Amino acid sequence: MTQEELDALMAGGVDEEELQEAEKAQESDEAEQDAIKEEKEYRVEADKPWPPPPPTDDHKVVHQLDDVTRDSEVKATEIFDKLEAISNFFMNTEEDANSAIESIENNIKLFEKLSQQFPNIDTFSKALEENKKLKSTIEGMIENSQNGSDETMMAMDIMQYQDIHRQKIERVINVMRALSRYMNSLFEAKIEDEKRVGSAVHIHGDSSTEDVVDEEDIEALIASFGKK
Repeated sequence: MTQEELDALMAGGVDEEELQEAEKAQESDEAEQDAIKEEKEYRVEADKPWPPPPPTDDHKVVHQLDDVTRDSEVKATEIFDKLEAISNFFMNTEEDANSAIESIENNIKLFEKLSQQFPNIDTFSKALEENKKLKSTIEGMIENSQNGSDETMMAMDIMQYQDIHRQKIERVINVMRALSRYMNSLFEAKIEDEKRVGSAVHIHGDSSTEDVVDEEDIEALIASFGKK
């Protein structure tokens, strides 16, 4: 509460409920700012080796690698299913096109005979040319369908590398877990941490620590309290 708000409250110019709401809003803003500050302090940067990120689920390396292998396996399976469906569409299209070509070839044979027997009738000759063009178009469609099927199979072969990558990540996880168990066993102690004697963070005489308080600083601090 600021001095202005306190004076207004004493004078009766500010409602107490409004004042409480204002204080809650201020506390919420301060908590949000603190959270942002804490997040910035724990932001991982390549040129700053310390501090490390907090040991939350979002920063645990093995957890993240497990999520990567699990999610990538699920998505890879979905992609394989889609590629298989596309390949089936190409195969069905090719079969239907081949059936259509058989009918068109029969039409071509028929109009060839009719054109030979009735050379003066243009309808037969035009129908013959149209069926020949239609056959050529469908043959192009079949070729495109075959190319699409081949490309789909190539995509499936490329997706096989995803399984290799998953195996590599799993191998890294296993090595990390083995090292973790080894380090835990290496630093294992007979005395529980709760039963150990507490130790100081800084010890007088540490030359590498700048924030160690010496005797002169303590005496100066006590003297300043005496003056007050």
